[in-house]
Amino acid sequence: MIEAKVNGLALDMTTNSPVVILSTSDSDRLLPIWIGHYEALAIAMELSGVTSRRPLTHDLLKLVIGTMGGKVQKVEVTELKEQTFYAKIYIEMNGSIFEVDARPSDSIALALKTKVPLYVAEELFQLKRPDKEGLDLSDPETLKERLKRINPEDFGKYSL
Repeated sequence: MIEAKVNGLALDMTTNSPVVILSTSDSDRLLPIWIGHYEALAIAMELSGVTSRRPLTHDLLKLVIGTMGGKVQKVEVTELKEQTFYAKIYIEMNGSIFEVDARPSDSIALALKTKVPLYVAEELFQLKRPDKEGLDLSDPETLKERLKRINPEDFGKYSL
């Protein structure tokens, strides 16, 4: 596993889907993950320091874990199977560590909310990921070209 961070959010104009872009701190490798609109909103709110009046799903999950005496330790984006990314949330409770299967988007939002490390399996940064046009989205230059089609105002400032 390699430590990663959220490099930004964008709206892919081709698919009208939000994209969270993860990066490593030691290189220019990028991992784009297409996610749902609600999860993108939760991530965007955390990145901008905006809170909601009532708990959103990720707020609720953090509250439930804390109320039960647990603490989120870390989040890992673990694999890609059949075009679907998988992640795990690690929760410490009563001296035990529990692994919880989760979507990467929810896991990333929870990692930001709880300020815990985010890790990505190194092989995910090395995958060749062709888009509909056959472009390799794992290549930073190709991804940059694809994201150039996005309005500059939308990159990093995703909103609904």
